[in-house]
Amino acid sequence: MIQFEEFTLANGLRCIVHEDHSTPMAVLNLLYNVGSRDEDPAHTGFAHLFEHLMFSGSVNIPSYDEPLQRVGGENNAFTSPDITNYYLTLPAANIETGFWLESDRMLSLAFSENGLEVQRKVVVEEFKQNYLNQPYGDVWLKLRPLAYQTHPYSWATIGKEISHIENAVMDDVRAFFQKHYAPANAILVVAGAVTRAEAQRLAEKWFGPIPGGTRYERSLPQEPRQTAPRFLDVTADVPVSAFYQVYHMPARADATYHTVDLLSDVLGRGKSSRLYQRLVKEQPLFNSISASVSGSLEPGLLVVSGKLNAGVTPEAADAAVRQVIEELRTTLVPAEELEKVKNQAEASIVFSEIELLNRAMNLAYCKLLGNANLVNEESARVQEVSAEALLTAAQEVLRPENSSTLYYRARATVAVPEQLAPSEV
Repeated sequence: MIQFEEFTLANGLRCIVHEDHSTPMAVLNLLYNVGSRDEDPAHTGFAHLFEHLMFSGSVNIPSYDEPLQRVGGENNAFTSPDITNYYLTLPAANIETGFWLESDRMLSLAFSENGLEVQRKVVVEEFKQNYLNQPYGDVWLKLRPLAYQTHPYSWATIGKEISHIENAVMDDVRAFFQKHYAPANAILVVAGAVTRAEAQRLAEKWFGPIPGGTRYERSLPQEPRQTAPRFLDVTADVPVSAFYQVYHMPARADATYHTVDLLSDVLGRGKSSRLYQRLVKEQPLFNSISASVSGSLEPGLLVVSGKLNAGVTPEAADAAVRQVIEELRTTLVPAEELEKVKNQAEASIVFSEIELLNRAMNLAYCKLLGNANLVNEESARVQEVSAEALLTAAQEVLRPENSSTLYYRARATVAVPEQLAPSEV
């Protein structure tokens, strides 16, 4: 059980305090309710670019990292289709430095042309290195627009194409900041060796004077129900052929989310899962295979992916996967198997609460979902899932017509590098 208290500043900043005096450290986690789904389709990759720009200096603090490092702190951030999250860890005795740094860049970035140019180049290089020049790096650049043909989940967080990042201009930067980076669109979690009273005092001091802005309300185009299977067949210079298959599933806050999450675990979580046992151990079609869910705030994806053994065609792999899936759609999961995946899920929840930073992140995310205490209700929701509910979910989610499949074939002339075993590629 994660204990916490909440309060909201007059400017709309939602604040959560999680006291843990077993550590001398403290965490500030600042979640902004903006992700790549909020971008203009003609200017994608901007939320991620802006994450980088937030480290380029504010009006009063030209270097974000330097003062934080001086007091023993470290920081990082990430962008997803749903959120942008900034976090820092430092000795609790120096926590006010964190409040100062985060509030100052929320108040006003420096907005320099040089800073924009530097970060544009950084992100373009990241796009090339991680997505275009790396084996399988472009998988989600291909899968997302295959699965999503209406919803803005159709592009990856990095963006649709490099030109969208290269063409970002200062007017875009200022407009994005003013629309999304305001107290009304943020959630602050303070965790560690700090009291509720001290956290509230510092929040009022540093964030209270910032204008609240306007709470961002989305009106995104929704993905229609998929009624026919979709396929994409590509060939690339990769070590081994790969197989990817995704199915539309309910949103993170949906009542059936945990059921579908457990369904993916039955399919492909670990070496005891059905896909691994059947298609790696019994039939050596894959050298690795797994299943998981995207966990998206809006209707997401159940993902099956694996690397094929030499000589196995994607068509044969696809047929074998669908046979395993069909069994889940027609037969109840045995009680012992259901108990196993519930135990795995329970263990993941427990381990996620060990690190102070993870607890802070989870509280912020659950607050965005509408109720911070959801962080303490996960276990009960997992335990409530029945075999009958799994069967119903499988029949709905794992419909063949709800699938989008990518065959990622290796060119015949490409060999597996000698220094890597197939499972490590």
